[in-house]
Amino acid sequence: MSSSMPSLPRFVVWAPDYTDDGALQRRLAVRPSHLENIQALTRQGILRIGGAFMTPESIDPAVTDKAFVGSCMIFEAENIDIVRELVEADVYYKSKVWDKDRLVILPIALATGLPPIPS
Repeated sequence: MSSSMPSLPRFVVWAPDYTDDGALQRRLAVRPSHLENIQALTRQGILRIGGAFMTPESIDPAVTDKAFVGSCMIFEAENIDIVRELVEADVYYKSKVWDKDRLVILPIALATGLPPIPS
């Protein structure tokens, strides 16, 4: 997206994981497919930045089993409905990794810039 083009609205997505005993196993089982999807959305300039939230203990290099608690993403899209459709099409949503009842999508006014879209 060139700097002369007006930017699309931006939306932040907070997608907390389910907390049941099988949640982490479901996440890891479909993670390759999820990453493939988000990389495609990033190349298209729709998903601008994203990542997994972890527990504070997970940043310790000695911890081998990282504990994920959800995902956070920033999308650029014409409207919130498009973002919701993209989120609901993701394998994490379909495979009951993300807690559908606690998922939040809101417009965001960023105070800083976003990374450039990969070419």
